[in-house]
Amino acid sequence: MKVISQNKKARHDYMLEDTMEAGIQLKGSEIKSIRLGKANINDAFVVIRQGEAFISNMHISKYTFSNQFNHEETRTRKLLLHKKEILKLFAKTREQGYTIVPLKIYLKEGLAKVEIALAKGKKNYDKREALKEKDQDLRLKKIMKSR
Repeated sequence: MKVISQNKKARHDYMLEDTMEAGIQLKGSEIKSIRLGKANINDAFVVIRQGEAFISNMHISKYTFSNQFNHEETRTRKLLLHKKEILKLFAKTREQGYTIVPLKIYLKEGLAKVEIALAKGKKNYDKREALKEKDQDLRLKKIMKSR
């Protein structure tokens, strides 16, 4: 499994509850760009419309060796999920504060996959608390290591 891009900000801004793997419906020049590592999901989000899941705002750079049949960089791409998974995600997103965020893009057995998570937005005080806990853990590890 080769990780292409990660959304580190998502782990900071959201409380992640349920993660799942989804395939992405891509064009030929898009998969070639992904294999070169030219993809970004920092501002991406997942939307469910008419019983199908779509990832929006995912940036895949143009493939340099392709001709006029290149792809649009930030087009909406369909996610390949089972119907039960889509219905489960749709039901949860109808609740207050829940959203679906992509966490990382990776290649698995030659296929591009995206890891998505059902997430709930953190408040500012939650973010500060998480940073304090992380800092305490680092200090504890440092003390234990020096002994």
